[in-house]
Order: sequence, then C-alpha cells, then structure tokens
Amino acid sequence: MNDISAPRTPRTPRRTASLSAQLVDSLRSHIETGGWPVGTRIPPEQTLIEELGVGRSTLREALGALVHLGMLEARVGDGTYVRASSELQSVMVRRASSAQRDNVLELRTVLEEYASGTAALRRSEEQLGQLRELLADADEAAIGEDLSAARSVDALFHRAVVRASGNDLLIEVYDYLGTALTSSLGGLPWDAEGAEEHAHLHTRLVNAIEAKDQSGARTAAAAIVQLTRDHETETPRPTDGRQ
Repeated sequence: MNDISAPRTPRTPRRTASLSAQLVDSLRSHIETGGWPVGTRIPPEQTLIEELGVGRSTLREALGALVHLGMLEARVGDGTYVRASSELQSVMVRRASSAQRDNVLELRTVLEEYASGTAALRRSEEQLGQLRELLADADEAAIGEDLSAARSVDALFHRAVVRASGNDLLIEVYDYLGTALTSSLGGLPWDAEGAEEHAHLHTRLVNAIEAKDQSGARTAAAAIVQLTRDHETETPRPTDGRQ
C-alpha cells in the first residue's frame, strides 16, 4: 500500500491521568473521519511522538489498543496499516475472513450487481468521469506491474460505482462491508490473460453505466465477481496469516 501523502495530524489529546485512553479516542476519531484512510500506512512512530507530544510508551499502548480493536494492523518490518475505519467495520472484516469464500463472493455479487445497475440509471457526469479516471489509473498500475497500487485502485473503483448508485444506505453498508469483502478475498496476482479479462470487464461496466444500460451494467458486475471466483478456485490461498 502507498504511504499517506500530506496527512492531517490527529488532535493532540489533553494531558489527563488517562492520557493513553485520550490518545486512543483521538486516533480512533482521526481514522473514522478519514484522516488515515483504510489500507494506508500510518506515519512512523517517531513522527507521531513529535506531532502529538506524547511519550513512546503512551503511543505504543494506544496503537496496541487500536490493533486489538481491529482498526490497525501491525506488519513486522513494514509498519502499521489502517485495517478498518471503525470497530464495526473491523468486526465485519473478521466475520468475512472466517466465512466460506463462496459465501463472500455471493454477497459481493449481490451488492455490486445491484449497485452497478442502479448506478447506470442515476450516475452523474462527474461520477462517470471519476470512473474513467480510475480505469486509467488501473491501466497505469498494470503497466508498472504495481500490485499494491492495482489493489488500491480496484477498491476505489468499486466504491465509486456503489456511490454512483445514489443509495445512501447501500453506500453506508458497502463502506463497512466492502473492506471486509476485499480483505477476505485478498489480493492475489493475476496472470496476463486473467488481468486482461479483468480490465476488459471493468471497461465494459463503465461503458454500460455511461450508456445507462442497467442490464448490461449488472451483467458486467456479475462477470467481474465470477472471474474472481474462477481465479480463487485456481489459485491457492495465502498461508502467511494476513488477509
């Protein structure tokens, strides 16, 4: 995942007897409001110590609490990443991670197929332009063979499709479940043929949304998930314990 560029600094907690608890609340609020987006690496420990004006042990205790809550994930030798934007989302990530993969894929099909069809009817020109930009970003990541960037762009693309549906409740549900679904499915590399078909289906989906073709958009969305299902069947699941 890419580092956060020019992140907003979380609020320095008031110095009270429970400074660690105050810091947990401050960092949790910072994550919930998007200061540190899901999937990004938070600033290094020393940077946070200097910005927040807290001791190393206090910071580590607070970060450890957020790891325990499932909002952060510490990766040995790589840093600490934002795993979920809320405790509820972290619960959904854990639940999806323990579910059968076919069930996860079926749920993703239901959400994304419906959202794609609705997006075809309700999308704005601005939202359509954003989808086209994300397609271009995906092509650039593929050319550079940057798997981390490709995963990030793909997640942004599918969230943008859901947002184009204009259904506030669906958007909220997907914001919680989307991370859970993509986390449980992981980010396995595609071979050249699979990557080409994956890109083709995304273009087909955007074309259908642009044409306000509800049926075509739903079909393309379902085909994307089916392609993932076929790929998952053929590719062993990672065994390093990280989703």
